[in-house]
Amino acid sequence: MTISFGNPDRPNSYIGRSVPRPNAGKLVAGAGRYVDDVVLPRMVHVAFLRSPHARAKIEAIDVGAALEIPGVIRVFTGADIAEACTPWVAVLAHLKGLKSAPQHAVAVEHATWVGEPVAAVVADSRAAAEDGLAAIEASFDPLPVVVDMRTALDADTPVIHPALGDNLTFQRLHEKGEIDAVFASAHKVVEARFKTGRHTGVCLEPRSILADYSRSEGQLTVHHSTQAPHMMQTVFAQHLDLPEAKVRVICGDVGGSYGIKVHVYPDEVATAAIAKIMGRPVKFVADRLESFATDIHARDHEIDGRIAVDENGKILALDIDDLTGIGPYSVYPRTSAIEGNQVVNLCGGPYDFQTYRARTTVVLQNKTPTCQYRAVGHPIATAVTEGLVDMAAEALGLDPVEIRRRNLVADDAYPYTSAANMRFEGLSHHASLDKLISMIDYDALRADQAEARKQGIHRGIGIASFIELTNPSPFMYGIGGARISAQDGCTVRMDPDGSVVAMSGVTEQGQGTEGMLAQIVAEGVGVPVSKVKIITGDTQTTPYGGGTWASRGAGIGGEAALQAGLALRENILVIAASMLQSTPEQLDVAEGQIVDKATGEARMPLEELGRIVYFRGDTLAKGLPRELVVTRHYITSEYPFAFTNGVQASYLEVDVDTGFVKLLKHWCVEDCGRVINPMLVDEQIRGGIVQGIGGALYEECVYDGEGQLLNANMADYLVPMAAEMPDMIIGHVETPTKESLLGAKGAGEAGTAGAPAAIMNAINDALRPLGARVTQMPFTPERILTALGTIQH
Repeated sequence: MTISFGNPDRPNSYIGRSVPRPNAGKLVAGAGRYVDDVVLPRMVHVAFLRSPHARAKIEAIDVGAALEIPGVIRVFTGADIAEACTPWVAVLAHLKGLKSAPQHAVAVEHATWVGEPVAAVVADSRAAAEDGLAAIEASFDPLPVVVDMRTALDADTPVIHPALGDNLTFQRLHEKGEIDAVFASAHKVVEARFKTGRHTGVCLEPRSILADYSRSEGQLTVHHSTQAPHMMQTVFAQHLDLPEAKVRVICGDVGGSYGIKVHVYPDEVATAAIAKIMGRPVKFVADRLESFATDIHARDHEIDGRIAVDENGKILALDIDDLTGIGPYSVYPRTSAIEGNQVVNLCGGPYDFQTYRARTTVVLQNKTPTCQYRAVGHPIATAVTEGLVDMAAEALGLDPVEIRRRNLVADDAYPYTSAANMRFEGLSHHASLDKLISMIDYDALRADQAEARKQGIHRGIGIASFIELTNPSPFMYGIGGARISAQDGCTVRMDPDGSVVAMSGVTEQGQGTEGMLAQIVAEGVGVPVSKVKIITGDTQTTPYGGGTWASRGAGIGGEAALQAGLALRENILVIAASMLQSTPEQLDVAEGQIVDKATGEARMPLEELGRIVYFRGDTLAKGLPRELVVTRHYITSEYPFAFTNGVQASYLEVDVDTGFVKLLKHWCVEDCGRVINPMLVDEQIRGGIVQGIGGALYEECVYDGEGQLLNANMADYLVPMAAEMPDMIIGHVETPTKESLLGAKGAGEAGTAGAPAAIMNAINDALRPLGARVTQMPFTPERILTALGTIQH
C-alpha cells in the first residue's frame, strides 16, 4: 500500500495536521491515573532511611525502636534485601574499559552518596513509615569523600571502590587527522574552558512505584512511572529471580519524565523485592527532597576546547577535552558514560571539517549518580561548538551568521560522515539557517541592538546550530549487551463497530504519544482519528518495545503503527472486495467507509464489514482471510541513528549593573523529518527550550566540600517559570528519513539541545563591547558580574 504524504489526492490526511490530544480532556479535568492514584487491597507503604554522609561505613542499624512504632510492620536492612535481590553492574561491552562496582538495592556495608538508601521501613501508611525511620538508630563511620572531579584521579585522593583500583570509570579518545600540525599552521586558534552546571529533571510527578507479588501465581505486577516498561520487566525478572513472563509492568499516566524515569533506581528495585518477600502490594512515592537527592543528575562537565580556522573563517580542526563526574556508580543499565561519549560524538556536528580530536574522561564522585537526561550530551556539545565558532568569528571580524554559512555542511552533501565518524543520511543546515534569519529579521534585530546600545541598554543576539540524535538502533545499547530494545511493535485491531484499537510499545509521558499514534493509525487504516483508541504501557498486552527515550516514539513506534495500520487496511480490502464482488485494487478505506478508489463513492461502512466478519462469517466465502488483528514491528537498519538538525536564536538583554538576564525572544527552526502533528511538535520544542533555558540561566545542584547537596528544595533550586519565558517562535524544514515510509525522525529534545548555546552566545554578544565573556553555566548574575569585573573572586 502506497501513501503519498501531502498529495492533493489525500486532502484529509492526518499526517501533518494539528489534532488535539485525545487524552487532554481527561488530564485537564484531573482524571488522570498516576501510580499514586492506584490503591490495592492489603497495600502497605515503604520509606527509606538514607545516608546522611557522602561516604561512610555502615557500622550498625538498630531497628528495635522502629518496630515499636504504631503502624510499622517490618524493617529491612541492606543484607535483608540482598537475600532476595542480586546486585547489578552497569557496564556496556562496546564502551571499552568502562568499569563500575556492584550496586545493591539497599546499601549493605558502605554508603557512597548523601541519599543512598541504607534501610527500609514498611508500614500501613507513609506517615507511619517515616515515624519508623525516625526511630532507627543508625551509626556510621564517615570516610574521606571524593567531590571535586578535577582531583578524583590524584594519587592522594581516596578510591571510592578499592576493588576498582582508581576512580576512573571510562575514558575515550577519538582522533582523526594531523591535529597538532593543523593547529600549528592555522591562521587563528581560539580556545576556552566551558563548564555546565550539574542539574536534574524536576518532574511534576516524582518517581513512583507500586509492586504487588502474588505468591499463589508467582506473578509480580508493577505499576510504575517509567519510560521503558519492557526494560524494567527484564530488570525485575533478572534480579528478583523470576521468569519474564511472570513480571508485568504497567505504565499509566506519567507526569513528566525527560529521561529521569528511564533508569534503574535502587529504592524502586528494593520496593519490588520487598513486595516479593512480603507477598503483598508495596508502594513507594518519592517526596520532593528525595527526588533532588536521588533522581539522576546530569551535565556535570568541564571542557577545554580549541578551534582552528583559516583566514577566510573556514574551520580546520576542533580539539575537545571533556571531564565529567558521574557519582559513585555507573547507572544501570544504560551506564553513565553515555553522556561523555555523546560529547565526543557530537562536537562540531553541523560543520564540514575533518581534523578532530576529542577525549572524555569519566570519573567517580561521592555525589548523586548522573546519567541520561533530556538531549543527552547535546547541550554540552552544542554550547562548546557554538561558543568556539562565535569566538572564532570575533577573532576574524566576521558576523556570526556568515561564519556559519561558510562552514555548515552543504544541504546537498549527504550522505555525509562527520569527523567523529557519525553518519548522516540527510540534514538541512543551510535551509534551516536561511529560514531562521528570515524569521528573526536579522538586519532589523541588529539595528535594534545598535539603537539600544546608544541608550546604554546591552542587548545580544545569539545563534546556535545543532544536531540531534534520534531513532537509535541496537548500536546504542544492544551492541553493548544491554537488554534495551531498539525495535518497537504495534498491534492494530478493528472491532465490530468499525472502531480501531492500537497497542504500542512506546509510552505516553505527557508528550502526546497517544495523539501522535492515533493520527498515524487513523491514516494507515483509513478511519476518523476519533475512532482510534490507543493503549500503551503494559507489558502484558502491548508488543515488545523499547518505550520512550531518545525521541524514538514517532520514528520507531510511529512507523510500526503505520505499517500495522496499512496491513489491517489491506486485510479489510480483501474481505470487502469479496463482499462487494470487486477487487482490493479497486477499493479503498476513507473516513471509516469502504469507497470506490476511482470515484470516492461510499460502498459500505466498516461497521457492516465488522458485523459480517465477527457475527455472520458463515456468509463469507470459504477460505477467505478474515484477520482483523495485525501486528507489525519496526527497527532501523541503514543507519545507527537518525539525526535531526536545526538552529536557534536568542535575543536578550543583560543588566550590567545587576547581572540579570532578561529574555526578549527566542526562535527555533527544526528539521525532525516528517512532522506528524505540528502543534504537538511545537509544544515539545517549546518545552525543550524551557529546559534548556533552565540549564543556561537557573538550574544547578550545588554541593559543599563534604558532598552535601545544599539546595535540594524548590526554594533554592531555581527552575524557569512562566514569568521568565520569552515568546518562542518555532519554524520547520522537513527532510524525511528514507529509512521508513512515515519519514519521521524525532523532535522531543531539539529545544534543549540548542537553547543553552544560543543564550550563551547572546549574553556574550551583549557583553562584547565591555570585554567580558561567560562560559560557565548557569549564567548567574554573580558570574556575569564577575566577568565584568564588578565583583572579585
